[in-house]
Amino acid sequence: MSAVEPRRYELRSALAPAQVLPLLAADLQPFALAGEWLLSGAVTILGSAPVRLADERSDDPFALLGEQPTLNDSDEVLIGGGWVGWLGYLLGALIEELPPGPPPARAKPAFQLAFYDHLVIHDGEHWWWEELWTAERAAVLEERRELWQARLLAEPTGLQALLGSPELAMTANGAAGHLVAVSECVERIAAGELYQANLCLRLAATLDPQPNPFALLARALPAAKPRFGAAFTDVVSLSPERFLRRSDRAVSSEPIKGTRPRQGSADELSTSAKDAAEHVMIVDLMRNDLGRVCEYGSVAAQPPRVEGHAGVWHLVSTVTGELRADATDADLLRATFPPGSVTGAPKVQAMKVIAELEATRRELYTGAIGIASPLAGLDLSVAIRTFECSDDQIWIGVGGGIVADSDPHEELAEALAKAAGPLAAIGAVLAAPRTELHSARVVRGLPRALDYGPRPDPTRGVFETVLLEGGELEHLHAHLQRLAASAYELYGVTFKDALERRLRMSVAGNPGRGRMRVRMGPTGGVDAVLSSEAPANDEPLQLSPFLLPGGLGAHKWQDRDLLEALASASGAVPLLVDSDGLVLEAAHANVWIVEGEALITPPADGRILPGVTRAALMAAEPLAREEQIDLQRLHDADEIFLTSAISRRRPAHLPH
Repeated sequence: MSAVEPRRYELRSALAPAQVLPLLAADLQPFALAGEWLLSGAVTILGSAPVRLADERSDDPFALLGEQPTLNDSDEVLIGGGWVGWLGYLLGALIEELPPGPPPARAKPAFQLAFYDHLVIHDGEHWWWEELWTAERAAVLEERRELWQARLLAEPTGLQALLGSPELAMTANGAAGHLVAVSECVERIAAGELYQANLCLRLAATLDPQPNPFALLARALPAAKPRFGAAFTDVVSLSPERFLRRSDRAVSSEPIKGTRPRQGSADELSTSAKDAAEHVMIVDLMRNDLGRVCEYGSVAAQPPRVEGHAGVWHLVSTVTGELRADATDADLLRATFPPGSVTGAPKVQAMKVIAELEATRRELYTGAIGIASPLAGLDLSVAIRTFECSDDQIWIGVGGGIVADSDPHEELAEALAKAAGPLAAIGAVLAAPRTELHSARVVRGLPRALDYGPRPDPTRGVFETVLLEGGELEHLHAHLQRLAASAYELYGVTFKDALERRLRMSVAGNPGRGRMRVRMGPTGGVDAVLSSEAPANDEPLQLSPFLLPGGLGAHKWQDRDLLEALASASGAVPLLVDSDGLVLEAAHANVWIVEGEALITPPADGRILPGVTRAALMAAEPLAREEQIDLQRLHDADEIFLTSAISRRRPAHLPH
């Protein structure tokens, strides 16, 4: 490749960034950064049509940020281009060995990064085109610059027309579970297991249709005034917190820890002994993290300050250091990721507690968003106050640091206060949380499933169990569809079309009753084992409730060690209950209740296995429906029964 030459051109336009942002949505791999990114003062950085997309399955995201072209000198170009995107919280598992957390409600990549060799920048007054010119890309870059110039001279489309009227009412369905998680965390702190953990819950809503995220960012900027606003195809971030800034060898982080509603006085926060102690722990953690890659003696922390952000006051400190000569951006990320302010202290133990106590998986939330430029260096925000979208869902994670004297109700109120500003900025409201205090008290009395073993190990694969009767494999097509969906989502592998026909042929003419177990490993290998099945048993099964935040998710794991341990400990069928008091599923079956003539089962919302027999019953019975079921409702039901591929429908009961 020829030499890379940074170039800069002024673009003519009277448009404000808010008028341009919504137009990005139709571009290829678009992004927008708005706030204090890289440069002094407010800046807007826009881009699309990258020259390289990172591959989640083969690329190391931390190493990619250090893969930069060697440039000819330039005094005028400020940024030029670089890697832009986000790093999800779960990338922490690349650095530390962590237990599996709760299942995802929606499948999202672990990270999203792309390299752009051209950007459009608004510096507060003027629009600029910057590029990393090469002879090979010269014609494309000229075409892209002309396209952007035409776009900036066009008549703007009204923002409201691009926004629609989302009128979102986001619901904190996990409020009761958050009370339980905070209480459990306080007990663990008292036992000396850790000093602090940052616990979160999720607010969610259904969208129809999904809004333009760039229009939402444009709408939110005047009200939220985020230090680090950002938008991608399925993300809108209004973060107030800088995670890392590297300019040459100078590194800084600005952790936030300590919050009060904006309606109150900033003095209340600055004089709070509890918040000060919470804050000091995280500042010390960040000093330690930076010390791993900075010159000895160069790391220092400034005194904390109070900053006002959307709806809240925050306690903030700046921690600085000088990056060692042999340390790269990849080294810096591996030493500090995920951010200490959204994990806890000690960090690794806090992350283990988070994996056990939170009922929803963190995707992008509490990871990082930003840009790595060969000219301007690295700038990453902490991915908080961040809306994520998938299909028809939008959600935002909120939480706070839990310490020895935390009150669960005050922590819930603080988390919801943090959400109020971003929600208002995008035109959404917070629906009244359902804390269900009775359910929370009941849940606190349940044995914890994770005391008996870790969650299933995904590397052991997934499987299906299919009933053989009269020479036919019942619902085989539906079972294989579910297995294929799990295999693709978890491992990125697909089946051969001939599998279903091969399995049917293997049992042709077999008059007996049996079960076929179809297993798939993470590399895509499939085997099927047929065994005889005992005659159907209609004796009622006894259920034994266990608390498992978030459940086991929508996959049928080959790793059954946890479920077998629960069954052995209870002498009954384990009944999984979420931390909000809602019944999920039994160890090997979906749960149903009968109320009058109605058949009711918990919703397949990502926390439970969407049973094939369950789906068949839903389709066959006009009075079958999905609804949330708590333990009290289960106890009061006219009947309880379980459905599975082998037993089909079998009565069950709770212990007296």
